Amino acid sequence: MTFASRIGGWLFRQRSWLPLPLVAALLLIPPPSDSPGAPDTTSSIAGWLAGALVVAMGEGIRLWAVHHIGAISRTRSDRLGPLIATGPFGYVRNPLYLGNILLWTGFAISARLLWLAPLIFVMLALEYHAIVAWEEGLLAERIGEPYRQYCARVPRWLPSFGAADAPADTVTFSWRQTLFSERGTLIAIGAGFLLLWVKAHF
Repeated sequence: MTFASRIGGWLFRQRSWLPLPLVAALLLIPPPSDSPGAPDTTSSIAGWLAGALVVAMGEGIRLWAVHHIGAISRTRSDRLGPLIATGPFGYVRNPLYLGNILLWTGFAISARLLWLAPLIFVMLALEYHAIVAWEEGLLAERIGEPYRQYCARVPRWLPSFGAADAPADTVTFSWRQTLFSERGTLIAIGAGFLLLWVKAHF
């Protein structure tokens, strides 16, 4: 295993608490103010809406992905799921991680911490790059040639929507199962926006 994949394996198993520093930063760092004691209401609303749109895009990607991969996406062990090549997995190999990056970036925008948004983007990109290096090693070992062919066809990070051999959008799990599996993330999104509202008003 490479150094990146060893680090990635550790990061994968610690995913439950790794977001906590990001949560603390978003809630404790004050947003910029054009004049002390008189925040710009218009820019606050615009920033909140722009961030909410990015969050919605990220969660939309996650829901689409979970609709195809199911509850195995919640695992914290090395019990990786089967090879999924339908839905978003037919265009990019890691749609769930792309969705996560958009979620956190969107929250930084809603918090009016625009300088923090690119830092979060880069930090998560590095974290997920290491995790993916570990995951891909395991999948190549366990699935073998079908997975290597999948990797040759589907990009790791930048979606290829024009691929002629992209699979059909076959439904694997019901939307009820999808929403149940994704309930934790949906609750966290609601709680996140509630906490940002409390931060802005108290």
